[in-house]
Order: sequence, then C-alpha cells, then structure tokens
Amino acid sequence: MSTSKIEWTEATWNPLTGCTKISPGCANCYAERMAKRLQNMGVRNYRDGFQLRMHEDALDIPLGWKKPRVIFVNSMSDLFHEDVPLSFIKKVFYIMSVTPQHTYQVLTKRSTRLAELSSELKWPSNVWMGVSIENADYKYRIDNLSNTDACVKFLSLEPLLGPITEMSLDAIDWVIVGGESGPGARPMDEEWVTDIRDQCNASATPFFFKQWGGTNKKKNGRILEGKTWDQMPRNCEAVVS
Repeated sequence: MSTSKIEWTEATWNPLTGCTKISPGCANCYAERMAKRLQNMGVRNYRDGFQLRMHEDALDIPLGWKKPRVIFVNSMSDLFHEDVPLSFIKKVFYIMSVTPQHTYQVLTKRSTRLAELSSELKWPSNVWMGVSIENADYKYRIDNLSNTDACVKFLSLEPLLGPITEMSLDAIDWVIVGGESGPGARPMDEEWVTDIRDQCNASATPFFFKQWGGTNKKKNGRILEGKTWDQMPRNCEAVVS
C-alpha cells in the first residue's frame, strides 16, 4: 500500500499518472515535481516523467488491500483528463465498486467532463467525488459537481489563490481549504480562509483546514484562529487516523 502524508486521506492509488495544466492552480504542480523525481529514481511507471500514462497493471492493487482504507485516487493525475478514455474510467470505477471496504476520494479540475460522463458511470456509495477550485473564476466547477450522481461531493480549495465568496454549498458534503506549498508558493490571505469557514458553518457543511502552506509548510502549520479544523462528511463511516 502507498501510504500518504496528506492530512485528509490514508493512502494513494495511481492507475493513472501524468497530466497537463489547465488553470492557475496547476502552475506549481506538486505531482509534476514528484513525477520528475521518481523518473530520476528509475521508477518504472514514471519513466516518461509527467506524460499522461494509464497503468492497467495497477488497476487491481486495491483488491489486495483487505484492511479498510481511505484512498486518494490518482493523486498524480486527473481521472477525467480529456485524453483518458471512458472505458478506462469505467475500469477504475469497477475496482472501487468491488472493494466496498475502502473509501475512495476522486478529485478533478475537469468538472465539465465529469458532468458530461456522470450518467455513464455507476456511482458506488464508497466513492467521494471532488473538484479542485483555486479562485472565484472556477466556481462553475461546484455546479458541475453538484449535478453528478456521486453520493458524497466535496471541494478542495487548494491552492487557494483568491477569495471565493457566496458559494452554493447545498449539494456539497465537505470543503477542504489549503495554501500552496513548496518552491514559488503563492500566499494565501487569512480572510479568504475565514470567509470560507464561515460559509461552511452557515450551511452546516463540514470544513477541513489542511495547511497554511508556504515554502516551509511544517513551520506555518494548520492552526486557524486557535484550533485545527478536521471535520469530515457526516454520512461517512470511514475515519482518517
């Protein structure tokens, strides 16, 4: 199992690797940096660096994980990338459906394609579907997500690059907020975070504050107004330890 240091998950599963940039949040992509590092280390699935690649031999990995896990799907790519065939997406969803002991978290920036394909997919209850939004220009991704048949719908507002006000959270089960980290990290304003937190409180939407980010994210930590915010979706039985 590939364990994860991401605060809101336990493990990662990457039947797909590589991606292309589509919006400002992609500028300092951590997955691209990691892919190049793994390429230099000689890791087979990253021999082409950050070129989009499907790995059929990785599809059945969760079948061997008997202990329930919360699993981030394709942390190194985007399942709804325009060059990923529907047939491959369906294979990923099939594996998720036959391993109900796990909770799967799928995250995409390509919400338009997600909405287009939603009716073509069978949505098991153990699949959480999320969209990544970096600023107000991409709020439309919330509407695209809301119109899917996913049981649990969540937002990842990371890296948060600007204020996102007046979000429609009626169909949203969970909101994650985080600042950008690593080389060239762009700053995040505390007022952006507290406004989103307040929107979540007003709509009774669980709120998870991941990090302040920056070039030294460990030093900056994840305390917001004197506390950590680790709320999870209410209708989720899985618990991130």
